[in-house]
Amino acid sequence: MTESDRQADISAIVVSYLTGPVLSQCLSALRRQERVREVILVDNGNPEGFVEEAIGQSDSDIPVHVINGQGNVGFACACNLGARAAEGDVLLFVNPDALLPPGGAARLAADGFDRQGAWLMGAKIVDPDGAEQRGSRRATLTPWRAFVEATRLYAIAPRHPYFRRFNLHGDPCPKEVTPLPVISGACFMLPKSDYWSIGGMDERYFLHVEDVDFCLRFKEAGGQVYFDPHVAVMHYKSSSRVDPLFVEMRKTASMLRYFRTHFSEPYPAPFMWLVAVMLWAQFGVTAAFRILRRLVMPTRALAPVPAAETTRR
Repeated sequence: MTESDRQADISAIVVSYLTGPVLSQCLSALRRQERVREVILVDNGNPEGFVEEAIGQSDSDIPVHVINGQGNVGFACACNLGARAAEGDVLLFVNPDALLPPGGAARLAADGFDRQGAWLMGAKIVDPDGAEQRGSRRATLTPWRAFVEATRLYAIAPRHPYFRRFNLHGDPCPKEVTPLPVISGACFMLPKSDYWSIGGMDERYFLHVEDVDFCLRFKEAGGQVYFDPHVAVMHYKSSSRVDPLFVEMRKTASMLRYFRTHFSEPYPAPFMWLVAVMLWAQFGVTAAFRILRRLVMPTRALAPVPAAETTRR
């Protein structure tokens, strides 16, 4: 790592849409980071005054620049908006419900600049209880791997390479920085020049899979994707007030777009159709279950309280 690398300013980019109270904690953690010179908050849509309140609660001299007025343009487009506005030479993308530990930004940068060539460094994503989160480390997403996940074929021969799962959090965690096909979009860092060398995020993805696509394109362009176990980022799930069904629908659509973009040639069309049918069927089952639960829950809430419960109150 050269002296200029050690002095490179970091621009932290946060995309927020109907984010809960954890946003102020996220901003506080970023504004306390060594080498972070600015935080760019892309406001895709929040209640009036919410963003200003969150910034005010995260007291620091590090400026927070807010980009708003564009409406909900999706995660990928918002990331590009933030990257265009960034003044730093290094970009740090952090979800609004993720908390970077003290020294985390400097460590990601140091581990990145210690590598040769273009680098993309992902952090270890953990639950509030400290367990590594699903999606923290991932294999390359292919139509076959999606088929294996949907049909649970991995249960037949979990150690067989043909039935290897997409999410790798169940495997032993590496002790040192390790090359991996895909890292989590909840927290990752790379030089700004490397980000734009492949055109940034693909804005055709509205929500989900844009990070998987980015990692694949980054590697195809000659860059290397790394997982850094030294930086554990706490990620709160479901902090947004967005309808989960909307999220699942967007995730399914994005996954199929990703398959069409990268795997239409090597995979036969009938198999691609089969995967599409299975994924939409999976979404349909999930949607039906959630809708049924919404219908049932009010009934349960109105059910009479047992005598024992009344006594304890």
